[in-house]
Amino acid sequence: MKTRLRGKGQITLPAEVRKYLHVREGDDIAFTLESGRVVLTGLTEVPTDQSWFWTEGWQQGEREVNEQIARGEGTVHGDGDEFLAALDER
Repeated sequence: MKTRLRGKGQITLPAEVRKYLHVREGDDIAFTLESGRVVLTGLTEVPTDQSWFWTEGWQQGEREVNEQIARGEGTVHGDGDEFLAALDER
């Protein structure tokens, strides 16, 4: 793959590269220089009010829940009222 450098230093990333980096219009891309190569890293912004979800502690909890679901553990409630009733019983 290749692209052409345009005015003001602009380039167009080929679709395959954008897909590989998981970036879309408006996302930031970081450039680092490593051993004579330029490395591109896609950066997707997370809104501040959602940053708690990406903390290590929360992500560990997500991994634990996914493991429990994979083992078939847990209870599924039909609706919110059924869920609240189950909580009241505890």
